[in-house]
Amino acid sequence: MSTVATTATATAFLPFARPAIDAATIAAVGEVLASGWITSGPKVREFEAALAQLFEGRPVRSFANGTATMEVALRVAGIGPGDEVITTPISWVATANVIVAVGARPVFVDVDPRTRNIDLGALEAAITPRTRALMPVYLAGLPVDMDRLHAIAARHGLRVIEDAAQAIGSRWRGRRIGAFGGLVSFSFQANKNITCAEGGCLVLADDAEARIAERLRLQGVVRSGADGMDVVRPGGKFNLSDIHATIGLHQLPALERITRRRAELADSYFAAARAAGLEALGIELPPPTDAAAATTNWHMFQVVLPADRLTGGRAAVMEAMRAAGIGTGVHYPALHLFSYYRSLGWREGMLPVAERIGRGVLTLPLFPAMEAADVERVCARLAAVCRELAS
Repeated sequence: MSTVATTATATAFLPFARPAIDAATIAAVGEVLASGWITSGPKVREFEAALAQLFEGRPVRSFANGTATMEVALRVAGIGPGDEVITTPISWVATANVIVAVGARPVFVDVDPRTRNIDLGALEAAITPRTRALMPVYLAGLPVDMDRLHAIAARHGLRVIEDAAQAIGSRWRGRRIGAFGGLVSFSFQANKNITCAEGGCLVLADDAEARIAERLRLQGVVRSGADGMDVVRPGGKFNLSDIHATIGLHQLPALERITRRRAELADSYFAAARAAGLEALGIELPPPTDAAAATTNWHMFQVVLPADRLTGGRAAVMEAMRAAGIGTGVHYPALHLFSYYRSLGWREGMLPVAERIGRGVLTLPLFPAMEAADVERVCARLAAVCRELAS
């Protein structure tokens, strides 16, 4: 019998991510439900104050999800029809969709083969008179070269809208992502390092921008007096509830502990990968953290498979890993090759590095409750599967 086809034994299934919600959080959510105030209210204000403190006093507004944060950021920056925003094709499709949603055009450039983040040289080369903003994505929590990014933006008079959805707890030269820079968007979706179940926040440049964001998240409404209401610009329904904010308030104090634990597990992955011989099989590991510059929060541990040399490609690997009781994920296919973005003129072969990574990238399990033995099991099984599928 093929070892690849062997089903999982009594070993518990290992998902690629698992949120940790403790009893105190559950009890606190129950208290909010019993209070009668479950939509945006005092817990949202408390959560935003805690986030502002985390980001060195910068104004923060919370949102229903990390997609709304980016759309609002674009609107705050004045991006609209006829404008271009340069971004990466290796991201969740929301990154591009929000650009389209405000009437602008996403301009994709290729990625760095080592970091898998946007290639800043290609980014600068793609700037045109219609470019209004740069939208880097910090894949798996790894920041780009922030000094170079903001120097490019300053040189060309552009706004930076940081898709830091995966980067809570990451740092650049010792400073927390979000504590400096442009408009910075974070996600608190269920698989993120800390979660509200669903939610996000936007870090803004000043209080004036924060007031604009606050209006945009609730239909653009401006209230005055006991009964005064006006709408000066249309908005959406993007507000966070007190239920979700309460989860976030209980998660936030654990951020540093979670970040340290994820780094420990990443170290275990590098050791286990060496022991299993993953690189000898043509499997590319993520770049290790550089403590002197970019420090990742290890939101994900991703490898890139030699998919074209494996019978059945990445799908066969994922199926075999699942049969062995190990969950994996794909983050992300190259989004410029989705049908909608092809309709805008993007074609295969235009961004070859991103396309290769998009075909082969595989997210391995990583969450704080894992042990080193789990990591060793993942790497040993991945090596065995790829050896059998090698063509």
